[in-house]
Amino acid sequence: MAKNNKRYSIEEKQKLIKRMLPPENCSVTKLSNETGIHKFTLSTWKSKALKGQPTRECGRPKNILSSREKFMIVMETYTLSEIELSKYCREHGLYVENVRNWRISCMDANNGQKSDHVNSINLKTELVEEKMKSKELLKELRPKDKALAETVALLVLRKKLDAIFEED
Repeated sequence: MAKNNKRYSIEEKQKLIKRMLPPENCSVTKLSNETGIHKFTLSTWKSKALKGQPTRECGRPKNILSSREKFMIVMETYTLSEIELSKYCREHGLYVENVRNWRISCMDANNGQKSDHVNSINLKTELVEEKMKSKELLKELRPKDKALAETVALLVLRKKLDAIFEED
């Protein structure tokens, strides 16, 4: 069985991935029969697109949105009813649950903004204090290290001296 090493253009891949994702949700088997591309290849492209990984030779998948794009979608859909939101999501290839999660994230982003600022200031102050303590401890440690090294040297010399006199 010969292996097909054909390379597919970015446009071809994106078109096929788009067909496998909502709103069309074309099955991998059906698409494989139509195009002649192996099921495993199509499945790999689809799974990478769903995980947000770009497929080889492919730019950013259509289902990956920037924070700004998500925010704009939340703004557009905020006043929509459940039915209208579902329709909007089908038309734009989105999931209602994702839009709800983005909405919650947007609302949570503004909660506790002042306390976060105060916390960061407190953390910076604590960091400066810890750095100063660390410097002081290092200053105290240097003479002690020197004294310890000197003591070790004297002990080694004492052992050598004892070894010399014991032989005689």
